[in-house]
Amino acid sequence: MRFALIGGAGYVAPKHMKAIKDTGNELVAVLDPHDSVGILDSYFPDASFFTSFERFDRYIDKMRREGNPIDYITVCSPNYLHDTHCRFALRSQADVICEKPLSMSPWNVDGLEQMEKETGKSVFNILQLRLHPAIIALKRKVDRAPEGYNHIVDLTYITSRGKWYFTSWKGDYKKSGGLAFNIGIHFFDMLLWIFGRVHEIIVRQVTDKKASGWLELEKATVQWKLSVDSTELPEQAVQQGMRTWRSIKVDSEEIEFSGGFTDLHTESYSHIFAGNGFRIKDVRPSIELVHQIQKG
Repeated sequence: MRFALIGGAGYVAPKHMKAIKDTGNELVAVLDPHDSVGILDSYFPDASFFTSFERFDRYIDKMRREGNPIDYITVCSPNYLHDTHCRFALRSQADVICEKPLSMSPWNVDGLEQMEKETGKSVFNILQLRLHPAIIALKRKVDRAPEGYNHIVDLTYITSRGKWYFTSWKGDYKKSGGLAFNIGIHFFDMLLWIFGRVHEIIVRQVTDKKASGWLELEKATVQWKLSVDSTELPEQAVQQGMRTWRSIKVDSEEIEFSGGFTDLHTESYSHIFAGNGFRIKDVRPSIELVHQIQKG
């Protein structure tokens, strides 16, 4: 299948390039206003590259009119552009594979669902934690628990970021959606997938560097914390020279999932092609939850 990619110079783009290559498909066009895309030589050196959206748009449209259309458009642009670029892909008669978050506004999710119906094309989402073996094992364990059992969960995710982060679009609330959207959305999706619907949301803190609070879910009471502040790292992480700390405790038992992330994008693509991809209905609950958290 023929792919185009929007956001080719970003951090996550090489994972998608690898997934496209590993699944035996072809990347034919890449768009990014920044030209730091030398990584293409490692995967698809013959891909056409555009820094202008207008020229990229004309190329995609030309391929479609000449009977050689793009099958999938992968969206890896900054968060605030995701739903816009998904709509462009659907209008171009291509299916979409979108990085997190699909949108930062629940009402834009409604619009994408309507466009799916109008175009007959589909939006698929990268929710790689749902494919992680340790997380799958945890869900199975929770599903086997007696009905009505309430788990106690403690989630901490600290990923150190330097001054550059707050100068980039990621540090701009209007463009990233804040910490809960930019670094937390996968974890909130995971919590809802495993422990069920939201009953209550209590937000303790939301700043540029930190966010924390409590969730009362169908099957769990969750205390959560997100941070990009390196001073928040536990001593054991500092001693080991670690810049990132992930910890999930369920009923006081640590769930180890630090490894196992290497090929989850490739596995995500394989699931999509097998008819098992995650759709808009799958991501809606986490988007609605994080939207509420960011409102405080």
